[in-house]
Order: sequence, then structure tokens, then C-alpha cells
Amino acid sequence: MSSLLLAGVLTLSTILSGCGGNNSSNNGNKPSNSSNTENASNAANNGAEAVLQDGKYDPPVTITYLRPWGPDVKFKSGEDQDNNVHAAWAKEKLGIELKNQWVSPSTNNAFETKLRLSLASNSEMPDIISYRGDFNIVRELIESGKFLDAGELFDKYASDVWKAAMNEDPSVWYPYMEDGKRIGIPILDYAYNGDPVMWIREDWMQKFGFDAPETLDELEEIMEAFTNQDPDGNGKKDTYGLSIGFKNWINTWMSDAGWVFGAFGTMPNQWNLTEDGTLEYGSVSEGSKQALAKLQSWMSKGYLSEEAGLYDETKAAEEFTAGKAGIVVGPHWMPSWPLEDVKKNNADAQYKAYPIPAGPDGKVGRHGTANSNGVVLINKDMKNPEAFFKYQNYLFDHFANPEAGSEFEFGLAEGYDWVMVDGQPTTDAAHTGGFAPEKYTITFDGARIPSLNMSTLAKLASGEEATTPFEKKLKSSVPQSMLEAAEIVMAQKDSVYQQMFTGAPTATMQMNNDILGKMEKDTFSQIIYGKAPLDSFDTFVEKWKSSGGDQITKEVNEWYQSVSGGQ
Repeated sequence: MSSLLLAGVLTLSTILSGCGGNNSSNNGNKPSNSSNTENASNAANNGAEAVLQDGKYDPPVTITYLRPWGPDVKFKSGEDQDNNVHAAWAKEKLGIELKNQWVSPSTNNAFETKLRLSLASNSEMPDIISYRGDFNIVRELIESGKFLDAGELFDKYASDVWKAAMNEDPSVWYPYMEDGKRIGIPILDYAYNGDPVMWIREDWMQKFGFDAPETLDELEEIMEAFTNQDPDGNGKKDTYGLSIGFKNWINTWMSDAGWVFGAFGTMPNQWNLTEDGTLEYGSVSEGSKQALAKLQSWMSKGYLSEEAGLYDETKAAEEFTAGKAGIVVGPHWMPSWPLEDVKKNNADAQYKAYPIPAGPDGKVGRHGTANSNGVVLINKDMKNPEAFFKYQNYLFDHFANPEAGSEFEFGLAEGYDWVMVDGQPTTDAAHTGGFAPEKYTITFDGARIPSLNMSTLAKLASGEEATTPFEKKLKSSVPQSMLEAAEIVMAQKDSVYQQMFTGAPTATMQMNNDILGKMEKDTFSQIIYGKAPLDSFDTFVEKWKSSGGDQITKEVNEWYQSVSGGQ
């Protein structure tokens, strides 16, 4: 989910503050000759003729770039990817002209295909490539040798606000490292945005007088009632306890069952950090066997749909909204979509977020959400790489968490993501037309401080007053059910299992992953449905290890040591 964040003219010295990573503050208190000093440094280091005059480039500097343009990006009549309100702002405010080298949609791999053709033909690359999607193409770009060590530039030019945001989770750099160098700059996203909570039909809970389930045993009592005691009161045995969908996988973004494994101290289909500092593939740990036994039991008792193995994430969630299942597990934002649909089928239906319950040893575990969702690569031949940092610093310093009275107090551009109605600002799409100019930015969402969104939601849920523009915007746009869910997410934040392997597929992965993945999915499905005995898990583990799994484990840990130093 996205949470979108102009009156008042900023001092010119404030604009300048975005270009230095060693600023003690972002209040613009640089010496009056700082622009000349910075300008001389830029020219000396880059052989360029970019000139900063009063905080903006004069003449303007052009940044050529490529990024996929998705169908969610909506322009006003007469505007397009190069000519829009944000591009006009960048030229007017910073003296930076933003120009796509070429434009291609993100659908049907059109962008990726054209980019690969450009790379294969050794065509000229733009100054900046900003991308999120196929990780393989990112590695192809990095391995092309056409892009510089962006980490060095980040250390030199990034603002304090941007650096602090990046330092919330330094591992976001890991996917884009090569020989110890940080080739790509991670595009930051909001933390915990996809971390799950347990959504339960509250009217069914009240019917049976249940309290919040703190353990799997207590949850089973609830599922038993939801399956066999006619919770919807229609006189038919047509409901069940928990809706999961594992057509794609069992640990997924919605209708998730990964938390069952978390109750036994692991997380499947990802690499988890163990107590001894090494990485272990969760699907072959002993905890996975215990979790599969639990899911097998639930399936045999009718607590799960017999169609669960055929359902993807959305279809399984539809079982909840259709009133067939009483529990579904997924992100805090599900009240926005699709949970409200349950009221289309039953106007009296209620739902509520609950914490993930604990396993027999008191363990609670859920999968985590990455703090980044893309990468920026900087061309070795870019004449003025510091110009990109001036642009992105400004967005982090002024847009990511704007101050009252600032130009971005209500949004990025009046008449687009916010308008005045009866003397009051509103972001309601009924008035704005649903335009989102932050989607016009090089980095897709403008600038995001990972911890800000969820911590703000939890603060509002606790009853604290909204004081900043960011807080006020969230309070006006987020329902109470979502606030309560966010509070639960933050309360259980120490129970997260993060995917610790974020590098390129290892050599053995490239050869064996398809075979190992199919073997894993087949074994898990057979066990859950009771078509194979639980002990077949042990046979699977042995075969997984001997079919490349042991070598993959070695390669994964070598990668992890190379990027983390064992930290």
C-alpha cells in the first residue's frame, strides 16, 4: 500500500543543504560562498561545466534515465513521462532536466526486453537506470561493468536524512554489491509493509465468546467452532476455520501460512539466520516437519479448504470475504482491499486484527518485508552524478516527512495529489482525480523513510495526536481497523524472520533450483493433504541435500560472509 505525502518559499541555502552528506543539520546554515565551493569541487572531480547559482544549476543539467512505466501511472491531458508537473518542478527548483532515454511500459516484459537488447548491442546507457522487477536483469546490468561504485558517491553526497533512512537496515545494500563495492543504491520502501497479522471474523468470535487466541491450541478451539458449529447461522455445514492458498507457495504475501512454521522456529522457502550466524534454508529444518504435521492435522479435521493447494493468494482471501472462512492471515492494509468485500455478502459482518499465536514452545514467527523495492544504477560516464543526489536529497529532506508550512505539506503538487476544497486541503481521489505525481519521480515513490509509516500508524492507534503533516495525512486516510493492525505488527516486530539471502542465484542454484523447488512443493503438498506420511519429509531433506542443497548452502553462506563480514 502507498501512503502519499506547497505553500511557502524555502531559503536558497536550504536547497544547498541537500548536497552534502556530512551536514549537521538540514536547516540551510551553510556559508554564503558554499555554492561556489561545491561548484568548484564538482568541476574538479567530474570535468563538468555544471554551475550552481543560488542553489540550482544554471544553465540546467540534464539527467537522462530509464525506468519502467507501469499502468498505475496516470497523466493529465497534455502531460507525459518527460513533460509533467514533477519534471517542471525539478527544472524550476533545482535546474535539473529529467529526460527518459526512451519510454517503454512495464507490462509483458516490454521494458526488460528493450533494455536487454540495448545491453546486448552495447548501446549507450543513460545516466541513471532505476528499476524494480526481475532481479536477473539487475545482475546483468551490474556485471556489464557500465556502472560505477555508487556507494562511494552516496557516502560523499547523500544528505543526513537519506543516510539515516538507509542506515535503518544496512543489509538493503547486499543485493547490489560486487567485489565489496556497492554498485547499486537501494530504493527504500516502508518497513513491515507486508508483514502479516491474523484477521478473524469478529462477529463469529463474539457469537462463541472467544478471546484472542494466544497459542495454536487456543486457535484450534476457534477453528473447530468455525468449522463445525455453524458460525454464520444458516443451518448448513459450509464454513471452515482458516483460509490459506499455497498454489504459489506456503509462505506468501496474503492468505499466508508461514506463521505456522514460525510457531516451530523456522520460515520455509527462504534463508534464515541461525544462532551461530550462518544461513539455513527454512524448508529443510526440523521445525518445518513439525509445522507440516500441524497443517496435515488441520486439513484432516476440515479446518482448511480442500482446495487450498489450488488457491493463489487472492482466491484464498476471497474465501474469507465470501463468508466461508473465519480466519485469514495477511498484511495490515487488508481492510483497504479485499476485506471490506465481506460486508457485500453480509452487512453485519465484522472483522478484526489479532496477533500471530505462539507455538508449543512459546515461539512466534512471521515472514518479514524487505525495506527496499528497487535499485538505482549510475552510469560510469555520467558527467554530473552529484546532480542526482541533489535531486534525491531534496525529496528525502523535504518530501519524505514534510514540515508544516513547507511546499510539500499537503502533497507533491497541488491539483494533482491534493486540492483545496472549501478552504481545506484534501487528497480524496474524488476531488483530485487520483493523480499521483510521486509516481513520476525517478525512484517511483519520491522518497520513503522505512520506519516512518508503520511507526506513525502505531502511534495513531495508541491514541496519540497527529501533529506532523505526514501523521495528519495518514490519520485522515486510514481506517481504525488498519491502525489497530499496524499496532499489532509493531508489537510483534521482534518475531520477524527476514529473507537473508538477497544475492544473485548461486552457480548451483542456477542448475538445480527448478528441480529442488518442484520436489519441495510436491512433498509439502502431499504431506498436508495426508497423501504421504510425515516421515517422507526426512526423505525429502536427504534428497534435497544430496541433489545440490548442501552445495547451495555452502555458496549462500560464502555470499553472506562476503557482504556482511559475518555480522
